[in-house]
Amino acid sequence: MRIAVMGSGGLGGYFGARLAKGGQADVHFIARGKHLEAMRAEGLRVEGPEPLYVPRVNVTDDPRHVGVVDLVMFCVKLWDTDAALAQIRPMLGKDTVVISFQNGVLKDDYLRAAFDPAQVMGGVGYVATTIDRPGVIRQTGPMQRLLFGEFDGSRSARAERFLAACLAGGIKAELSTAITREIWEKYVFLVGLSGTTTTMRTTIGPIRENPQTRAFLLDVMREVVAVGRAMGVDLAENYAEIRLELADKVAHDMTSSMHHDLERGNRLEVRWLSGGVVELGRAHGVATPLNRAIADILALRAGGGAT
Repeated sequence: MRIAVMGSGGLGGYFGARLAKGGQADVHFIARGKHLEAMRAEGLRVEGPEPLYVPRVNVTDDPRHVGVVDLVMFCVKLWDTDAALAQIRPMLGKDTVVISFQNGVLKDDYLRAAFDPAQVMGGVGYVATTIDRPGVIRQTGPMQRLLFGEFDGSRSARAERFLAACLAGGIKAELSTAITREIWEKYVFLVGLSGTTTTMRTTIGPIRENPQTRAFLLDVMREVVAVGRAMGVDLAENYAEIRLELADKVAHDMTSSMHHDLERGNRLEVRWLSGGVVELGRAHGVATPLNRAIADILALRAGGGAT
């Protein structure tokens, strides 16, 4: 199976490396800058609880050099979406499927607007990773999981092929028949994790252990659940409490990619995370004051710059 990884950062680099190591996929990475140069020269390395090294990888900064593929893993940061959608067109044939493993719930609307909706499959990625240095992905904590599936709930042949390639690479992958709900389930946790770790500039451990910040985290997630339920998403009414249990189980030093981006002076995805909750809540008559507070607090840093 020819697979292109569009965006080879923490998530794309990690899962792409596992796919390449598994041997059932011909993996092509799209990267840029010093990360691209390091991958060309020295391959791709994953450090952390499950170390992995792929000494030779197919990598380029120009998707036109890859040719048509069977599947595109779309893993760019949300602010790069429009440019990346245009870039991947040379890799798309009539049977190519595109799966966004980006954050948020607005991502698939962008894909369906750009391509034939039949070419779009839903996806969710769980992993705590970041680019530690060029050519090296650092994983913090053992959690890693991919879920994907057709939006109509069917188990398609193309999804089964991708599942087989993922399992061969040691990825904890599952084929979902309710992918819209899965996407929202991640959104609930991610908005809470990213909003609190970034505004409080710390990891999840201290936040979940302090009664006041723990309550804030829970209420941020409750707003997301309320918006999703207002939109008809099949989320349990107490789903925020269920996600709080997950927050208690992850590594004490786990944080969010948005927190990493803030610390490095990079752009932030807050517009699509807490900001997305505010936008959708406004459209469906649901109050989201805590997520608006997060979006407002981070507004001055959303474009990147010194911290």
